[in-house]
Amino acid sequence: MKKFFQEIKADIKFKSAGPGQKLTESVGEKAPKEKPSQPPARQPRQGPTNEAQMAAAAALARLEQKQPRARGPTSQDSIRNQVRKELRAEATVSGNPEAPGNNTVQEPKEEGSAHLAVPGVYFTCPLTGAILRKDQRDARIREAILMHFSTDPVAASIMKIHTFNKDRDRVKLGVDTIAKYLDNIHLHPEEEKYRKIKVQNKVFQERIHCLEGTHEFFEAIGFQKVLLPIPDQEGPEEFYVLSEAALAQPQSLERHKEQLLSAEPVRATLARQRRIFRPSPLASQFDLPTDFFNLTAEEIKREQRLRSEAVERLSVLRTKAMREREEQREMRKYTYTLLRVRLPDGCLLQGTFYARERVAALYGFVREALQNDWLPFELLASGGQKLSEDENLAFNECGLVPSALLTFSWDMAVLEDIRAAGTQPDTSILKPELLSAIEKL
Repeated sequence: MKKFFQEIKADIKFKSAGPGQKLTESVGEKAPKEKPSQPPARQPRQGPTNEAQMAAAAALARLEQKQPRARGPTSQDSIRNQVRKELRAEATVSGNPEAPGNNTVQEPKEEGSAHLAVPGVYFTCPLTGAILRKDQRDARIREAILMHFSTDPVAASIMKIHTFNKDRDRVKLGVDTIAKYLDNIHLHPEEEKYRKIKVQNKVFQERIHCLEGTHEFFEAIGFQKVLLPIPDQEGPEEFYVLSEAALAQPQSLERHKEQLLSAEPVRATLARQRRIFRPSPLASQFDLPTDFFNLTAEEIKREQRLRSEAVERLSVLRTKAMREREEQREMRKYTYTLLRVRLPDGCLLQGTFYARERVAALYGFVREALQNDWLPFELLASGGQKLSEDENLAFNECGLVPSALLTFSWDMAVLEDIRAAGTQPDTSILKPELLSAIEKL
């Protein structure tokens, strides 16, 4: 038996030694190789026409819808590898290139990730219309409210009360107390005691004095701060006293009270940063800035440490309910989402949204860009999932975070009417002024 295996090994070694040669040939001689015949020169191909590009983009969208979603890891080793990959990615975001179990050179970025899909998250000041960065919002809005005192002190003081004070319950209690003061004046204009408010009163101190903007509001609607003597007390005390001019205009006091009760905090609105792109095979690739993630650098490091400790626990089989709860926790990490809508002509409409916004906000965003905004249409997520405008679902509940590519589709009845009119359904549907600013992705 031993001899049999030795013969097999010798035969394998002989065959792996390469092709044989004759004893009369020198070692350096080799058989002449035939020169390959040169193929005839090809004429340069012409680039694809616009119609071909549009057809290719539409076909690509259909293929993306038909592609099944990638399945998750099915073995313990693949689960560990997936977790380590996520840890390396989070370590890169937090500015720490070293991650647990990672001593190799960083992998090169994928094609299309050299430029960010959007420069960052920006906001619009509702008072000035200025575009603000995320870290500028509070300071710039405060400046705008303070500047508003020179033109409308009543409105400015109301905005200051509702915006500068963050405790909403305390604000509501203070506003309701001020409204009660004004109601007493309106119901009993002839009684002097209701026109005077003692500043050192316990209720005033606990509910009103502690709020920013309340003193400016009293002065703006006609109250004056004066010192009045108190019976059986040595020194005078400070009071807010309503002036005769303001008392003569009870309608103004009632109007100011309603403004105070109905006001809301001044908040910067999220800038959509609408952009239009030409048809591109990179439509589903997103390179997002760190603004799109809810975690700070410190939170990312803590999450990285916790995940390192949970590598072994993640390899344990989990129930469907456990997986769904973990997916929901992952979705809540995102504050913003970047959405692209592929139009019938292949062009891409892009905008920034809050992850908690409803699907109806995306429908409104798309409708604002259409030439005929009254025509019904549908939006399809990956896999052909239809997103209904009436459905009260947020983007993070639909899995459309932190980015997603959707497809625009006409309602079937509208599509039949378009074809009956003799026009093509894949022609441009955007407003002409938007097409003038189209970009290359």
